[in-house]
Amino acid sequence: MPNSRLPEWLEKRYGILWNAFKDRDFTREELIKVLREKSGDDERTAGVIISELNKGGWLKIKLDPNDARKRLYRLEDMFSLDRFIKTTSKLTRDDVKNLLKRAADLIRTRVDYKFILILLFLKRISDKWELEYEKAYKEALEDGLSEEEAKEEAKSSVYHDFDLPEEFLWDNIRKDVNRLPEKLSQALKAIGERNPELKDVVDRADFIQFTTNTENSEILRQLVELFSSRKLHHVSADILGDAYEWILGYFAPQKAKEGEVYTPREVIKLLVEILDPKPKESVYDPACGSGGMLIIAHKHVEEKFGKEEARKLFLFGEEANQTTYALCKMNVFIHDIRDVDVRNGDTLIYPKFREGETLKQFDVVVANPPWNQDGYPEEVLKKGEFWRQRFKYGFPPKQSADWAWIQHMLASAKDDKGRVGVVIDNGCLFRGGKEKTIRSKILEDDLIECVILLPEKLFYNTGAPGAIIILNKNKPPERKNKILFINASQEYEKHPDVRKLNRLGKENIKNIVEAYQGKLTDGFARLIPLDEIRNNDYNLNVTLYVFPQEEIEEIDVKKEWSDLKTIENEIKSVENKIEGFLKVVGING
Repeated sequence: MPNSRLPEWLEKRYGILWNAFKDRDFTREELIKVLREKSGDDERTAGVIISELNKGGWLKIKLDPNDARKRLYRLEDMFSLDRFIKTTSKLTRDDVKNLLKRAADLIRTRVDYKFILILLFLKRISDKWELEYEKAYKEALEDGLSEEEAKEEAKSSVYHDFDLPEEFLWDNIRKDVNRLPEKLSQALKAIGERNPELKDVVDRADFIQFTTNTENSEILRQLVELFSSRKLHHVSADILGDAYEWILGYFAPQKAKEGEVYTPREVIKLLVEILDPKPKESVYDPACGSGGMLIIAHKHVEEKFGKEEARKLFLFGEEANQTTYALCKMNVFIHDIRDVDVRNGDTLIYPKFREGETLKQFDVVVANPPWNQDGYPEEVLKKGEFWRQRFKYGFPPKQSADWAWIQHMLASAKDDKGRVGVVIDNGCLFRGGKEKTIRSKILEDDLIECVILLPEKLFYNTGAPGAIIILNKNKPPERKNKILFINASQEYEKHPDVRKLNRLGKENIKNIVEAYQGKLTDGFARLIPLDEIRNNDYNLNVTLYVFPQEEIEEIDVKKEWSDLKTIENEIKSVENKIEGFLKVVGING
């Protein structure tokens, strides 16, 4: 058997079939009989083999001339067809997106979309392992090793991003269709054990439990076959990362009904543009969800300074939900971001980042924490670590932890130059009681730089507009004892995919960022002195200070009067003509 690009298990079946049929036509029944006798494969596995050989160009299929309901098969000679194998062809952004659209259509709402993301991640790292293996194998041969020595050398973990057992590479998992759930579960468990950064990430999916339902078992088989249709090792991290994000966004409306929060990427883009992280700075998200804030911060630096400089950005995140934490870890790896420290924990009680016996501080702190989260009154927060350092302005009411999150973020920002951006419920800007007490103290310390009112219907889980608060421990001189208010309630466009939703377009983001940077416009952005805010009882409701101005049509009185007189003269002329016509026919007016 010549050295080819077929996986070993499929190459073996090709050999069996070639020995049985050579280059003559044969039926599906004949193929199944040979595979059952020679390799013990059942009918379902035979279907997979037919599909794979056909996709690879090794098997031609045509209609039976004697019975149009049946098909005939013929193998292609491996020696003459090797040059046509397309395993190294690069997939485009649309190719990958279409692949995931088909996966999404396959599961619809019946299956948790997270299984798509896990399969995508596993297929990516498996395909990439094979590419890394091929490269290491060739280099080992060039270094003088024998073929067997080169094969063993190329398997070493030093040549691979992730340490994968060869038996659990994608093609080895899927060759036994009847044991797919078991093999997938075993593979993910083994990968988690051999890669500490993937522990409790990929190994959380229980495919065995998932496929106790017969319908789910068939869906899994079809998903695996779908992902098997294309290789993902040559797909760029940007394209694959965008595909991962597309799945998160595609299912966001459905998952919002179940309580999951997904921050629209345009909102994150706006926040990151304002905070403007730079190389060698640190970015921290204490409620990092699926990792969007950290990933877009990395992209921001990459776009402005290049890939090498983006590697100098230090990313940190914490997420309480174990499943969402796993999605975040896979998301950053899919985006090929390895220098990131994401941890699982309840930030308000157990902040995971410390320096010695104090809370770790960062250059940029950014988050969209759970809005109006209940269950964090004073007695609970005092059980947490560093509570004196974090909640020095006071404790929030039990029914809303908004100002607990803001205080934690403020305490996590560097004292000399820390910048904070938080997406938060609009109500925290003006509610009274304990929240007003905290708000007034932070205002008196001159830490709030900007408040932005967002448009309504941006978020999947609420129609409320939401707000962005920018806090700065090093406010520019011209903004000392002042707050910049931006009323961006009209800065939106209709969402292209989700009816009843709006989104921030590129021009909307540009307008808001320019206003933050100093382009002030009446009815859109104003700098308000702290005294005025004191007089309003520390109310930060944006509409108190900036309200969109209605366009007033300018009227040229002289021209309008002239036009009116012209119309009157025209009417008079018409009346005279009609009166003349009536006289002609003998009717008096």
